[in-house]
Amino acid sequence: MTMVGLNAEVEPQSLKKLSLKSVKRALDLFAPLHGQFPPPDPESKKIRLCHKVQVAFGGVELEPASKPTRRADHNSEKTAPSNALARPGPEKSKELRKGTTEKALVVGPTLPRSDLNNTAYTGKSIAILPASGSSSERNLSTTFLMERRSSRWPRPEWHAPWKNYRVIQGHLGWVRSVAFDPSNEWFCTGSADRTIKIWDVATGVLKLTLTGHIGQVRGLAVSNRHTYMISAGDDKQVKCWDLEQNKVIRSYHGHLHGVYCLALHPTLDVLLTGGRDSVCRVWDIRTKMQIFALSGHTADVFSVFTCPTDPQVVTGSHDSTIKFWDLRYGTTMATLTNHKSTVRTMVPHPKENAFVSASADNIKKFSLPKGEFCHNMLSQQKDIINAVAVNEDGVMVTGGDKGSLWFWDWKSGHNFQQAETIVQPGSLESEAGIYAACYDKTGSRLVTCEVDKTIKMWKEDENATPETHPLNFKPPRDIRRY
Repeated sequence: MTMVGLNAEVEPQSLKKLSLKSVKRALDLFAPLHGQFPPPDPESKKIRLCHKVQVAFGGVELEPASKPTRRADHNSEKTAPSNALARPGPEKSKELRKGTTEKALVVGPTLPRSDLNNTAYTGKSIAILPASGSSSERNLSTTFLMERRSSRWPRPEWHAPWKNYRVIQGHLGWVRSVAFDPSNEWFCTGSADRTIKIWDVATGVLKLTLTGHIGQVRGLAVSNRHTYMISAGDDKQVKCWDLEQNKVIRSYHGHLHGVYCLALHPTLDVLLTGGRDSVCRVWDIRTKMQIFALSGHTADVFSVFTCPTDPQVVTGSHDSTIKFWDLRYGTTMATLTNHKSTVRTMVPHPKENAFVSASADNIKKFSLPKGEFCHNMLSQQKDIINAVAVNEDGVMVTGGDKGSLWFWDWKSGHNFQQAETIVQPGSLESEAGIYAACYDKTGSRLVTCEVDKTIKMWKEDENATPETHPLNFKPPRDIRRY
């Protein structure tokens, strides 16, 4: 008698072969044999149909009809089955159309399942049908008049269209940044020609040119607490300018690469800068000390803004995320991952506790302080959005890299105007791009910084009325939430 050794080789079997064996075993156990499917059961079909009716119309108050309606057959003397619905005549149709404003459904007690077997819905009432005939002949009609519900989407407010009324020339490179003075008398622009220029708001005349950067100026901010202006650029430098002496009084050193964005805290002497080193740095304006290095993004930080309350710092990055930061401890409070592409710009509403963020995939609105997603804009701008601005009247503007300038209603996200910037003579057609946009302190004038080295100013059309420019708005059928 021979015994098989323990070291005998076992035939290896692939995972696919084992899976097929498992499937075959399951089919043998649970699947019926070919040609042996049970015949259709009328009783089970009736129970299933009654359950569907109960789920769909369980809250409808049922009124028994006095007589079952019948439909006459003109070709023969035979009449339709007792459960057929009568088609209303012309007079009845007028009455039904006239009564569509009334409620078609009345919430009330549900019908017992036994009574639902022999019912047919006719208009506002439900006819109780006799139990004659087999269950397969009892057809339930679900055609009835429904009350039309109004859309829950907010209706946008009417806004006058905006028009370009001034073109300012003076920079020798792309205009990358803009900021307004708190007194609303002048605004400053930073350019790729490494200069900062100050312009008069009323006339558009150049007042001053500041030099000091050795790279393009990517960020500007004017303090509402001091006579300071902060600038940042691709040369890794962050400079504080004294506007009384028109010179640099402080420099903030610490960034390892170019600085793309900056923001001043509204109530504290704190400066925030973000750039290519994937870090948002918090500075004390007076002492030049770095308070925190908010690290957590895995790619360039393109946008930052601050709030007086939590979250006090919000950053958007090339890693498609938005982060909320606790300024007391320098830690992350929340991370929003709604975007699928680079978050290039963000802006808070001047009055409401909300903000919008723009990316190549969509423009999204979030609420603060928790960062709850509100909705997308209702018409997607195909360009890559580089600039966003919003005023107190609820007019939001977005500028794209191909020169598109779209105006939106903040409340509903309705796009009410689409404009295209005009390339100035001497520039290429490919230089129709918008890098920055900002409203003045009153919200009545808009400044855009463009690739063709110009600065354009926009204002509302005074002659526009709701009759000349009607609001063509249709509520969306399906809103994509993420």
